[in-house]
Amino acid sequence: MTDSTPSSAPATHSTQSTHSEGNQRRRRSRGRRRSGSDNRSSSGWSLDQFVVPEQPGKLRFHDFSLPDSLMRGIQATGFEYCTPIQAASLPHTLHGHDIVGKAQTGTGKTAAFLLSIITDLINHKVDEPRYAGEARSLILAPTRELAVQIADDAEKLVKFTDLKVHCLVGGMDYQKQLRKVQAEHADIVVGTPGRLIDFATNRDLYLDQVEALVIDEADRMLDMGFIPQVRRLVRMTPKREDRQTMLFSATFTSDVLRLAEQWTDKPAKVEMQAERVATDSVEQKVYITTAEEKYTLLQNILSGDDVDSVMVFANRRDICRRLHERLVKQGFRVGILSGDIPQNKRSRTLEEFKAGRVKVMVATDVAGRGIHVNGVSHVVNFTLPEEPEDYVHRIGRTGRAGKTGTSISFACEDDAVLLEPIEALLAMKLPCTMPEPELLVAPTNRSRSRKGSHPDSDNSAAAPQPSPEAQSQPSASDSPEAAPAATSA
Repeated sequence: MTDSTPSSAPATHSTQSTHSEGNQRRRRSRGRRRSGSDNRSSSGWSLDQFVVPEQPGKLRFHDFSLPDSLMRGIQATGFEYCTPIQAASLPHTLHGHDIVGKAQTGTGKTAAFLLSIITDLINHKVDEPRYAGEARSLILAPTRELAVQIADDAEKLVKFTDLKVHCLVGGMDYQKQLRKVQAEHADIVVGTPGRLIDFATNRDLYLDQVEALVIDEADRMLDMGFIPQVRRLVRMTPKREDRQTMLFSATFTSDVLRLAEQWTDKPAKVEMQAERVATDSVEQKVYITTAEEKYTLLQNILSGDDVDSVMVFANRRDICRRLHERLVKQGFRVGILSGDIPQNKRSRTLEEFKAGRVKVMVATDVAGRGIHVNGVSHVVNFTLPEEPEDYVHRIGRTGRAGKTGTSISFACEDDAVLLEPIEALLAMKLPCTMPEPELLVAPTNRSRSRKGSHPDSDNSAAAPQPSPEAQSQPSASDSPEAAPAATSA
């Protein structure tokens, strides 16, 4: 891969072929593609229409030699200046180097690897015949929601190019995904390990011509037990010397670094500190309470006039289910995201949350990864996360897109011990206070007309009950988020 240098030559796609001619296919390793670009300037757009003033200490996307068609997509998304992870990684990845990056959700790492992939695909078009299902780039994500979000971001960036994006995740119609793969070139393929293996096993997807490979949230892949499947997929791609590999992780554990050593070739290493993500735009507070008081406290917080859109996190599926059931009965517009909810229902719920028709979203850490919703005013940690990095991921759901947000964590006698490792990761003490007395008084009723009430809910107050957390005890089936089967990843 060479340094990105845009030109005005439009890109053309070869006619889609079938794999009946599989023996005639040729390997396309990095550096063996013809330089060219697809600026698609026929609409009259020029870079002069995208004016971003220089600012000390900030890198603009103009400071890189990105194709005009991509710059137009960047303008359409509202991007102007690089985030720290983008500024640190793009000088390496645009020159074709592998990278191992430590970055939390919300740092802009998705755009960092997408910009590199899209630039290279545009600047190095393929003249030889393209085959149905032959991927040029592959992005692996641990959850369906994250994969869908990455694909959505990619679609926005390639809007003014000829590149095609495919999202292959479980829980969705396989045949519908297959028809799209057969009809359009597989320039950028985003997916979860299980569904990608299904496609590859059925010979509906071919990875031996992959030029760029991204493994996102490698630490979460490890946690969910997906590494054997990821390893299978990596083996289907060209040798590491013949592809560009970008691996991102929220943490650099010994296991993650060992995988990076196996899968990357002389990578650049970039680390973004977690505290920058966590503290810039989010007010953090911790309420010291009891397990029995948590639900009443939550209900009163959700009823506050300054609360517009809330994500409530819990460690286990059973706690999420009980919270969802009780909040629905209390008249809140509430949705739930967890691994045991069917994908089509999760997608509908997420769209309703983005549209503001759902005020409260209850989620586990795994299901909550990759959710990018602007306008979330509050995050509530009903239970403190067992992994400190998950705390940063959780509160990163608010304070986005230049806005401020509030994070409220409940710490009781059972999980207060988890505060210390979180504070160590953030290198700061979190403010811990007792809740105001009125927040511990069970509401007597909720009006149908009150902001956030459900139009079909019962107005009568529910009798005081133990907290969902206090009601349940951990069991093997109610682990924080059991890894889904490979075919439903």
